[in-house]
Amino acid sequence: MSTPFFKVEHLTKRFGGLVAVNDVSFEVQRDEIVGIIGPNGAGKTTLLRLITRILKPDSGRIIFNGEDISGLKPWDVANRGIAGTFQNTRPFRHLPIIANVMVPCLSPRARHRGEWVKRIEAKAMDALEFVGISDQALERASALSQGDLKRLEVARAIASEPELLLLDEPLGGMSPAESGLLAKSIQRLHQGGRFGRLHSEGPAVLMIEHKLKELMSIVDRVIVIDHGEKIADGPPGEVVKDPKVIEAYLGADHAAA
Repeated sequence: MSTPFFKVEHLTKRFGGLVAVNDVSFEVQRDEIVGIIGPNGAGKTTLLRLITRILKPDSGRIIFNGEDISGLKPWDVANRGIAGTFQNTRPFRHLPIIANVMVPCLSPRARHRGEWVKRIEAKAMDALEFVGISDQALERASALSQGDLKRLEVARAIASEPELLLLDEPLGGMSPAESGLLAKSIQRLHQGGRFGRLHSEGPAVLMIEHKLKELMSIVDRVIVIDHGEKIADGPPGEVVKDPKVIEAYLGADHAAA
């Protein structure tokens, strides 16, 4: 049996008496886009913060490319090839947008990715073009709308050319048309779309999103979290019909109906 590309084993995180993530296990294959859904407060963002090591789990393991990364520092996780965005955007607000993307281009991982044939500025511009805000490259990040700040977060994450891309509500603050375009861009990136040296194989994607229409249009699998526990894991068409999922979103009366 081959070693999974990415695996979470019995991950648990408590905050005092609250169990935010409770014994969660799942795998992500190299060729997958996996969605994570669940009601507000279900523990989804905490789960991503555990994977990136911003938070330390109370128990459980995180395996990436055959290596246990559970004890690494966040910057070591990033240099292994895991990059992410977060629900609350925190750019360098007084720097130009392109400078925000140049910072991850200078990371040890990005600088080590083979022969450099482009200047850092050009690579940063590629990332901004990919998410659709290159026309604002010289503006300060503080001038961006919430939707464009989400795009900037995605551009910063892909600038390090990760193998696993973690996205926490990347479509927040966008119109339906904008959400659809960015969702398709994420799918294209995963499929090896043009950016940097990602030609034949893009990153695996693990994506939290409340805009279910856009999410379901691009994912291979959906994991559902409720009260910190995994209650479903499977193809989108099956998961949305699961009575436990319907109950989590709508309540027991609607699930029975």
